[in-house]
Amino acid sequence: MGYSDLKQDLPCFSFVAALCIVPLDPFGFKQSPLLHFLSHTSGKVISFILQLARMPDIQLGAHTIRSHGTHMARLHMHDWLILMLLVVIEVGLNVIEPFHRFVGEGMMEDLKYPLQDNTVPLWAVPIIAILLPLAVIIIYYFIRKDVFDLHQAVLGLLFAVLVTAVLTDSIKDAVGRPRPDFFWRCFPNGKGVFDPTTKNVMCTGEKSVIREGHKSFPSGHTSWSFAGLGFLAWYLSGKVRVFDRRGHVAKLCIVFLPLLVAALVGVSRVDDYWHHWQDVFAGGVLGLTVASFCYLQFFPPPYDIDGWGPHVYFQTLADSASGNGTQSSSSNINCLGVRPAELENVYIQSHNGVVSPMLNGVESGRRY
Repeated sequence: MGYSDLKQDLPCFSFVAALCIVPLDPFGFKQSPLLHFLSHTSGKVISFILQLARMPDIQLGAHTIRSHGTHMARLHMHDWLILMLLVVIEVGLNVIEPFHRFVGEGMMEDLKYPLQDNTVPLWAVPIIAILLPLAVIIIYYFIRKDVFDLHQAVLGLLFAVLVTAVLTDSIKDAVGRPRPDFFWRCFPNGKGVFDPTTKNVMCTGEKSVIREGHKSFPSGHTSWSFAGLGFLAWYLSGKVRVFDRRGHVAKLCIVFLPLLVAALVGVSRVDDYWHHWQDVFAGGVLGLTVASFCYLQFFPPPYDIDGWGPHVYFQTLADSASGNGTQSSSSNINCLGVRPAELENVYIQSHNGVVSPMLNGVESGRRY
């Protein structure tokens, strides 16, 4: 790898690595030894990764928001409407009253953990799960000028987070599991009051605090974090071609860093006694599973030779190439507005010298 290659990829990799390793203190999170360790060693890690990790040699042409953004938005209009519907459903799930599960006097022994503030505040969750991955996606767009990638990545990210949010809050409201600090939510003065017959709790605390105390399973902080950062991990693995069979384990650092941040968010929920460990585990599995499905809906698997770009881009190439022999030059524009001349600007080659099978088919269509 030459200096020019490293210089070309330096802005994107430095930005991604810095975002993933930056300590969480500016957001008002509690400090921890692990975060300090990540902060102090970030320089060496970034330097090592930048020497080994390299994006594909891609020249995508002028596929910008101005030239193709409107076509992409119209093509996925129904998807954006579904996203709005998911937002409405999510708001409604946070308004309705959750199921108040029976909590007997004998069950209180495991629910007397102290009531304390969040290490990761609620307002920081959208920053971690949405804005952080979105910043990486936007930076990549400004470097590569690929509106196909930008649109599909943003759409996939939002779907991952919102579908996870709806599933998480639906389960929360239906299960109604009490949090580990439920006793102090229910009885702020420390004096328990129970029904003389059923021995069920008769809470004397604030209704909003008690209501929140019935939303332990699964962890929303964790599911949101693993949905957004899990999608980012998939996205980065495709961009740096982590499975290129060259054995550069340092590339995995880029992929694992978002997952590490998500895991730290989950650990904080147990440390704060807002969740049982089962809640965090279930939230992490739920978020990462949804993120995986959403990513693969828009992008090939990272180990694929075309794993660097979205499905719609390669489909556009194939449609445009096949249309060259059957349509006139004046009408040879597909639904995304890509003209045949633009296809001449595309060049993809792996580190092993293997050319994408999709583009091989496109080139064959041009020759014949």
